[in-house]
Amino acid sequence: MPKQAVLLLAHGTPETVDQIPDYLRNVVSGRPLPERVIEEIKHRYALIGRSPLTEITLEQGRMVEAELAMEGMDAQVYAGMRNWKPYIPDVVRKMRADGAEEAAVICLAPQNSRTSVGLYKRAVQAEAGSLKIDFTESWAREPLLADAFAERLRAAEARLASELGSSVPVLFTAHSVPTRTVQPDQTPDAGPRHWPGEGADPYADDARATAELVAARVPEIPKWWFAFQSQGASGGPWIGPTVEETLTSIAAEGVKTLLLQPIGFLCDHVEILYDVDIAFKEFAKGLGLRLERPESLNGSHTLARAIAKLAMEGLYRLQESNSSIA
Repeated sequence: MPKQAVLLLAHGTPETVDQIPDYLRNVVSGRPLPERVIEEIKHRYALIGRSPLTEITLEQGRMVEAELAMEGMDAQVYAGMRNWKPYIPDVVRKMRADGAEEAAVICLAPQNSRTSVGLYKRAVQAEAGSLKIDFTESWAREPLLADAFAERLRAAEARLASELGSSVPVLFTAHSVPTRTVQPDQTPDAGPRHWPGEGADPYADDARATAELVAARVPEIPKWWFAFQSQGASGGPWIGPTVEETLTSIAAEGVKTLLLQPIGFLCDHVEILYDVDIAFKEFAKGLGLRLERPESLNGSHTLARAIAKLAMEGLYRLQESNSSIA
């Protein structure tokens, strides 16, 4: 039987503020960025100290490996980053050197758009060689993922409800993306053009679908909204509604305390530790709104079970492919 492995893919993050210019060049594929954007990102990282994304992702990988072992599956779990070390190509080469012949590959961005997924997938394929891969492109509707978020949300809501004497509404968020990457480009001479894959990009619908699944698991919340956060500073319009305009609308309804739960992020990093914990809380405070958030998934065992389930499904598909060829 071929030696199997699992590869988890994440965005990556620099270890120090000094590494941010090089990191940002990777994020935008070498395109020049205004100095003000670079300085703003450096400022945000300085305020939170550092982003723990890489170390949390590596720990999640160890947890998934343990879950697989409990299911009797001998598959080493690797983690590769698109924009920083350990880079995806380096990790794929190590997997091959370790003797891996097949790999289940999973993006740790459950609602990833085709454009973004394509970058991860191409990075793996470029170094795969004879390594056979099964690539999970979207898992926004995975029940165990919704369970993991619901566990965190339920705990936070119960704590606030006990303090306030009433249930607390929720704002779900996912990372925004440039409008051009998820909407068909209508041009008079060329007609409709879609990004890779058939039909319109599913990202926005997938993000809302995850929110709906989580909300359904926590029926005690009286009301919920959805917004896209962390719009970029360049590259044209980004999809909304924004968190800021949604918070303004919520405050106008008379809400005084609100839970914000990001459902597109699986661990703490700058878009949570700065965007939510600093920028959005300060914005909400100016509206007379108390903003809290549940604990991030980070070391959630339910999340590890969800990823392990996806990995097993991918590895089984590879086994079935071998059987059909044989």
